[in-house]
Parts: sequence; structure tokens; C-alpha cells
Amino acid sequence: MQLQVEISIHEPSPSRVGERRAMLRACGGASPAAAAAVPALVRARLAKQASSAAHAAATATASASSSLSALGEVAAGRKGLARVVLKKGKTQIFRDGSPMVYSGAVDRIIGRPPPKTGDVVLVADGAEKPIGWGLYNSVSMFCVRLMQLEEEAKRDPTCALNMERLLEARILSAVDLRRSLGLPSVHTNAYRLINSEGDRLSGLIVDIFADVAVVASSAAWVEKYRHEIQFLVNKVSDVNHIKWRSSTDILKEEGLDVSEQKDPESSSHCGTVEVMENDVLYLVSLEGQKTGFYADQRENRHFISTLSKDQRVLDLCCYSGGFALNAAKGGANNVIGIDSSASALDLANKNIILNKLDTQRISFVKEDATAFMKGAISRNEVWDLVILDPPKLAPRKKVLQSASGMYRSLNALAMQVVKPGGLLMTCSCSGAMTQSGLFLRTIQGAASMTGRKVTVLRQAGAACDHPVDPAYPEGRYLCNYLLRVT
Repeated sequence: MQLQVEISIHEPSPSRVGERRAMLRACGGASPAAAAAVPALVRARLAKQASSAAHAAATATASASSSLSALGEVAAGRKGLARVVLKKGKTQIFRDGSPMVYSGAVDRIIGRPPPKTGDVVLVADGAEKPIGWGLYNSVSMFCVRLMQLEEEAKRDPTCALNMERLLEARILSAVDLRRSLGLPSVHTNAYRLINSEGDRLSGLIVDIFADVAVVASSAAWVEKYRHEIQFLVNKVSDVNHIKWRSSTDILKEEGLDVSEQKDPESSSHCGTVEVMENDVLYLVSLEGQKTGFYADQRENRHFISTLSKDQRVLDLCCYSGGFALNAAKGGANNVIGIDSSASALDLANKNIILNKLDTQRISFVKEDATAFMKGAISRNEVWDLVILDPPKLAPRKKVLQSASGMYRSLNALAMQVVKPGGLLMTCSCSGAMTQSGLFLRTIQGAASMTGRKVTVLRQAGAACDHPVDPAYPEGRYLCNYLLRVT
């Protein structure tokens, strides 16, 4: 065997081969005297060559073994596991962590029978080498929602291709993160536990309101794993009830019709729950907008309380009175909240009583915000501090231009009801507007329209329990500016 390695490496002449054979017999023979006849230098050289050959063979074996990826090894034992192969040049964005594999990035799907919506699939590059795994959708523009990358599976293979284990790990991680942020606390028991892509569970949102968990589902896989999600959320301390809210319109785009689906938990809990946020009490409607309460503005609401002492405050599009209540708690002389929703204002008025506030200092009016501001301008009425937090005006990029006009008009009116040198906190919860970077330019345009000058004092977004994955900037939707208006 050693002779064959020697020949393949050095290709010596036939005479030299015979000489080496004699030497090899001498080295391996039974007689010590015969071995001693071989020069020491030759024996050392032969031993070194044999060792190099063995090392090369071992390296080749290790290389062949390592060529099989961590996910590939797990997948080898899974029959019927489909592979979604990406187009050339489309791989890096997903290697970098973008969780949404859009259908235009897919070259082909390998698997018979083809995968169904909700199935676990491998996602591979053009050479069919796995880069991660996720959950498939045969209808949605998002073909796969990536759940774990190859490098993550190498570090921790326990969750590889196992959605139940991954769900448990991600939810426990979300709980630990909120605990590290001080949530819940004796001052706050309303917060976001799971923030979709920000917590690596795209399509799943969970808000905690006291002992009620509200689950907002906007992906087919969430509906498929509903029982597993409910079981795990129920294990979170202090959670006694779960309210499941399916986003009907979004799920239709995912190929699911849940319009007739009933929530068995709905009958086990009343329609409202009392929560506390920074020592301010609120009634939350479990049938209200979104999940029932906008926990994303928690830090911005608290900031308003620090600015409000002895001020006249106007809260436009106030919903259940979040900013207005904080202003009143902060010592404002007079606070008025405006909203066009009677049900929202019913909650707001109950919140006045809940917080034992003086109804002479805080009140709510049912009126369209635009109409109210125009009326105030005609009366030359102004406020020290104005908050403008309108609903989502640009749900999609295609309406961004028209939405920009609406934001400009609203802000132009708001600037006219701020006293010279006063403050305006203006917000956009439209992801398309926030991600475009156009909101500040729109505000500047509003100032130019009205002959006002604005100065940015503070820029903020959603509260810290709404994490954003930098690989998915589309998760950043809330923009909040505090402005001085002169």
C-alpha cells in the first residue's frame, strides 16, 4: 500500500522502484539487522510520505462529510420533504436574514407530491444546497416564510425542521426579552409579547392585557399551528384567557377563508379588560381596533405627561384617550380629545372615571379631526401642545402619493392650532410612509403651506417591546416627531 502511494506521488523509474521495494522489505522485515542496513534518512523519508498520504486520505474523508449541511443531515431522514430552489442571484438577501421568500425569487420546487400550504420545506441556493427552512404557501406572494437559517441550525440543531420545538424556543425567548425590559411590572401590564418578524415569528402578534393574551394571526401557518400557539401562550405567567383575532382580509391573500370561524374563547371572557400602563388605567375593548390597544405608543404617551404641566393640550384622533389621559395625569390645565368613533370615546370617558380625573380639566368630543381644526382656526383658538395621531393612511406603497397629500393637509391644519412657540407631536403608523423616509419632508411641506417654521426636538418609533429585525426593515412602521412650531 505504501509503495502505491509512493508511485502515485513521485512516479519513479522502474529501477528505482525495485530499490525502494528492497528498502521497504528491509524496513518491515523480521530481522533487526536487515532493518539497520537501510540508511536512516531513507527510512525517515518513507515514514513521512506514508504519514502524508494517511493525512490526505483523512482530510478527503472529513471534507466529504462536512459537505453535507446541518439541515441536509436532518433532511436526509425526512421522506417527502420538498426543496424550494432560489434563482441565481436571489440567495444573498435570504442568507442575510430576510424572512419572506417571495415567489419571484423561486426558480423551481423539487418534491413529489408538491408541498401544501403550511408544510415545512427546505430553501436552497441554485446548487440545491440548503440555506434554511421555512413554511410554504402555495397561494401567497410570499412563497416561504423562513424560520431558521443553515448557520443557526449548525449552532443549535434541536429545532431544525421542527416547527413545534422552534415555536416553543421562540416564544420562550420573547418572554425572556420582555422580562429583561421590565415587562410586565407593577406599573404596566399591557405590552407586546410577540412582534411578528421582530421576534422571528412572521405573521404572529401577541399582546398581553393584564391576564388576557390577544393573538393576531395574519399568516396561514399561524392558523395551522393555532393549538400549539395557544398552548404555549397559556403557559406564560398570569395569562388566564386567550382572544384569537384572525386578520380575515390578509388571510384571504394567504388562501384561507376564516370569515365564518368562531373563537371558542370569546364566550369565556367579557368584551373589555382593565389594564395599567405607566400607572394610567385603561379599559381595553377586545373587539376594538387592531388588538384593542396601541401599546406601541406607550413611551411616547409617557413622554407627553412630562411636557404637559400647566399646559392646554389638544389630542386629535385620540381613540380611547391615551395621550389625553397622560397629559391630564401630567398636570395639564385643560385637555380635550377629538375622535369620530363613538365606541372609542365611550371607552375614553370611562377612562376619565377610572383614573379619577377632574371632568372640568379633561373632556372628549365626537367630531372629525379635520372639521374640528378648521373650526378652531376660524375662532383663532390655539393650544400649547397638540398631538396628531391619525389612522393608517397609506396601507400600501401604491397609495403613498395620495396619502402624502392627506398627511400634509392634516399637519398644515394642526400647525395652525399650535400657539407660536408651542409643540406638536405628529405621528404616522403607515409603514409605507415611514419606510419611504418622506414623512419629515411631508411635514416640512405642511409648514411651508402655512408659513410656519418647524424644528425637530425628538424623533421616536414604537416602544421597545416592538423589536425590528434589521433584515426586514418593513417591520418599522411607526414614526413620531415632536416639533416646535413658530
